[in-house]
Amino acid sequence: METFIAVVIILGLLISIHELGHLMLAKRAGILCREYAIGFGPKLFSVKKGETVYTLRLLPIGGYVRMAGEDPEIVCIKPGHRIGLFFNPDHSVSKIIVNRLDRYPDAKVITAEHADLEKDLVIQGYEEDEGSLMTLSIDRQAEYVMDGQSYQIAPLDRQFASKPLIDRILTIFAGPFMNFVLALVIFVIYFAVAGYPSNQPILGEIMKGKPADQVHLQKGDKVLKINGQAISSFTELTKIIQENPNTKLTFTIERNGKIFEKTLTTAKTESGEGIIGVYGPTDKSVIGSIQHGFTETYQTIKLELMAFKQLITGKIGLDQLSGPVGIYSMTGEVVKGGIYWVMRWTAILSINLGIVNLLPLPALDGGRLMFLFLEGLRGKPVDPKRETLVHFIGFAFLMLVMILVTWNDIQKFLM
Repeated sequence: METFIAVVIILGLLISIHELGHLMLAKRAGILCREYAIGFGPKLFSVKKGETVYTLRLLPIGGYVRMAGEDPEIVCIKPGHRIGLFFNPDHSVSKIIVNRLDRYPDAKVITAEHADLEKDLVIQGYEEDEGSLMTLSIDRQAEYVMDGQSYQIAPLDRQFASKPLIDRILTIFAGPFMNFVLALVIFVIYFAVAGYPSNQPILGEIMKGKPADQVHLQKGDKVLKINGQAISSFTELTKIIQENPNTKLTFTIERNGKIFEKTLTTAKTESGEGIIGVYGPTDKSVIGSIQHGFTETYQTIKLELMAFKQLITGKIGLDQLSGPVGIYSMTGEVVKGGIYWVMRWTAILSINLGIVNLLPLPALDGGRLMFLFLEGLRGKPVDPKRETLVHFIGFAFLMLVMILVTWNDIQKFLM
């Protein structure tokens, strides 16, 4: 149960931050965002704030921002269609009832002749008791009601496709980018709380039963000399120990202002290096935490990209990838290690999500960016029907890969 809760929290955080990136840049560009959803499937909770409905859905396996213009608008008012209207004080139409008119006895009912809810924002029609054609203007924030559900209309200049190319690119790119930002923030907090490696010649944690523990060396001891040789860094200390396996070494130690000596015999690792059983020291500072946060984020991105390169070149196969089952299993192991391990794991998964989404594959953010870049080169967008078909085929392919990876995870789990 602990693992399940951790997985839900981690995935919820990664998805919500990713979709928040899309949402913020879409709103900045003036795109109407109908829904910001975490999860898929049945709705568990929803609240409307401004133009956007914020929802939490049952299956925590993804999320989305539903932007106007990405899909064809649902409402279609044809000549002869009876509709109900509500008005603002300035007589502009504020609400259009598309069906089930009997539920809205106060609505003004007309028979539509023409309706443009995107460009001209007008409705023309005949009132039932009058024969003259009426032309009514529609408020830019008017709603239409279909099957009891209200939707805000989307004038063309509020739709995704109408925005400048750079705004659309930034809106799509913002999701993966926010995953990198989240990883950076987590790493900075991690180093601020847990500390980051220091090169001072000071002992960190002492391993139980190892040579350093046997002669009662303590965390925080400063090593001044080894066999009379002055020590100025932990790197120098480590080098001397590694080069002298199964060797007596005399340490000159400073502890609480007192200086004394301890003699111990180093152990030998399987690789033949000397060891005394101490971890390196750590420091804590705001500047240092930020610096190490950036470095760790960069190194993790670099390692992830190397892994993808090896996958593409065939150096590693699909059987070495992990899907949902593998991630669930690894998260369970990470949770046992404590909050620091969970923090690092969350940051790594966030970077992984960001990189995967930037891959130029249909149905992913990278695939959508690919079509936008292609539009920039061609000077015109790709036929929406063709783009939709490519995304559909790509999505089917990704689902097939996911099934194969999940099957591999199950096989490993059962072994």
